[in-house]
Amino acid sequence: GGAFTVGIAFGLQAIITNFASGLILLFERPIKVGDTLQLGTEFGEVKKLGLRATVIRTFDNAEIVVPNSDLITGQVTNWTLASRKVRVRVPIGVAYGTEVGKVLDILRGVAAANPMVLGDPKPAAFFLAFGASSLDFELRVWIPDFLEKTQVLSDLNQDIEAEFTLNNIEIPFPQTDLHLRSVDEKAVANLHGRQEQAEDVPEQEVVVAVKAEQPA
Repeated sequence: GGAFTVGIAFGLQAIITNFASGLILLFERPIKVGDTLQLGTEFGEVKKLGLRATVIRTFDNAEIVVPNSDLITGQVTNWTLASRKVRVRVPIGVAYGTEVGKVLDILRGVAAANPMVLGDPKPAAFFLAFGASSLDFELRVWIPDFLEKTQVLSDLNQDIEAEFTLNNIEIPFPQTDLHLRSVDEKAVANLHGRQEQAEDVPEQEVVVAVKAEQPA
C-alpha cells in the first residue's frame, strides 16, 4: 500500500505542478487571453487559459497546448502584456563612397511617409558601422500594433529600395579579395591566358587579380 501510494504521488506530481502554475497565471495574470507570445521560435496568440495547460494558436493556425508549468518556470516573451506598441528595426548597407548624410535623410523621409509609423516616439536613423563590404545603417521606427510588424518592415524595405534606385545609391553584395603570396609561374601564365580569351567573348566581363611575390 505504501509503495502504491508513493507511485501515485510521483505520477500526480506533474499534474499538481501544472495546477499550481495555472492558479499563479490566473491570479498574477502575466499572460491573458489575446496576448501574443513567443515560445522559442514560435509566435502565437493565447486562446485559452486552463488550470492545467494553456492553448496558443500560432500564426500558421496550429494550436499548441503548453503545460502551465512551462510558462511559469521557462522564459516566455509576451509582446503585448503592457502595450501592443512595438519598435521595428530596418538594417541596410550601402556602398563605400556614398554620402552618409544623404542616406540618413532618405531613411528618415521613408519613415515619415509611412502611415503606420508613429510620430511619437520619433523615427530615428543611425550610421552604425564600417562593414566588411558596406556602410551599415539602421532605421528604427515605432508602430501601434505588433501584428503589423512584418507588413511595415516589408513596406519600408520596398520604399528604401525605390529611393536608393532613384538617387543612384548602390546596395552592395559581399566581396572577397584574393591575394596569392606565392604562385607557380605556369599558373600565372595560365590565368592571364584565360583572361585574354575572356576579353574576346562579347557581353561577358571577367576580372582576374593575381599578386605574385617570389620569396627572397
